[in-house]
Amino acid sequence: MAKRTRRPRDQLPNCYYEGYMEKRSFNDETSRKLWTALCGNTLFFFNDKKDCDYIEKLDLSGFISVTDETRQDRNLDAARFNLRLKDGNIKFTVPNAEVREFWKGYIQAVAELAVPTSLNLLPGQIHMLKEAVQKEKERKQNSPPSAETSCSSYVTLKADMPACYHNVSRLEAELLLEREAKRGNLLLRPGSDGSSFAVSTRQDLESPLVKHYRVIRKHDGGFIIDVEPKVICDTLHDAISYLVTSTDGALIPLIIEEPYEKKLFYRKTPSPEPEELPVEDCLYLNWNEEEEETEDSSVNPLPQPEEKPPKIPLMPPIPVPRKLLPSSASTSKLDLKVKGVTDPDNQIARATISELKLRLEKKGKVSVTFCDGSP
Repeated sequence: MAKRTRRPRDQLPNCYYEGYMEKRSFNDETSRKLWTALCGNTLFFFNDKKDCDYIEKLDLSGFISVTDETRQDRNLDAARFNLRLKDGNIKFTVPNAEVREFWKGYIQAVAELAVPTSLNLLPGQIHMLKEAVQKEKERKQNSPPSAETSCSSYVTLKADMPACYHNVSRLEAELLLEREAKRGNLLLRPGSDGSSFAVSTRQDLESPLVKHYRVIRKHDGGFIIDVEPKVICDTLHDAISYLVTSTDGALIPLIIEEPYEKKLFYRKTPSPEPEELPVEDCLYLNWNEEEEETEDSSVNPLPQPEEKPPKIPLMPPIPVPRKLLPSSASTSKLDLKVKGVTDPDNQIARATISELKLRLEKKGKVSVTFCDGSP
């Protein structure tokens, strides 16, 4: 069994018959319902009929026989048959007996290149098998030899591929030629049938002119450019050279190859420096207290800022309460002494004091004596 490849369905060989079948090989524990397509002499299996990539394929080159299985299925309408190959036996289950006869006929006809006569088929079905046999014969004539017969020539072909060969599809080739028009306008690519090659060209005249030419590999060696008249070339290099020379250099092979370095260049990666652990991580290490004190003493401590005394808030002054005395006692015992007026020439001050004295005497009849002893 071959696993999935990246080859899309449109690049597979001609499809002769397809449909759902339940497949079970000697390696499978249970049967799987897969969409099966007979393309060329190979059965391709898909998870669904809409899938583009197959999951398995089964080559019929080791075909021995295909027979019915007599064991009754749980589904009474279903029918089974066994496909015997050199690598082992494969069991298939199809919806009914008519479909089984059709699958058996196509498999045997493509494998043996002859219409089987032991099957119960209608005339129209037999005619379809004859067409499939004819197409398969033509395909094998134009396909490259098998790997067993010409393995060395196939390897040489891959190794000596022209520089303008690009593994792209038909649409991708057209886009590539449009994008790289300054480098060239001719490329070699795989053919749509998977067994031949194709040459795609693009010329920018009044409007872009894109052409595709088929290059078929001969069974006995060499290649054929499928034009009128046909051109036979020994190698693919000769085919490309013929197209360039026959167009007087109008077609230029598209070679996309960047220049290579002449000297070995490399850059050494610098070794990473050891990371210093943070102070917090050092607390979890088993350090001795003596070593820690020694390290602390060896390091000059940073100057500590001077501690300033706290500022005392300034409060407003508290006024002294006044003591109120009775009016009679205060006036009788009041002894006023006026200080600071020592200048005898200050007439204004004297007059003010004399006036104050008279008022006091009228009210309380209190004698006032000044500091200088004058009444």
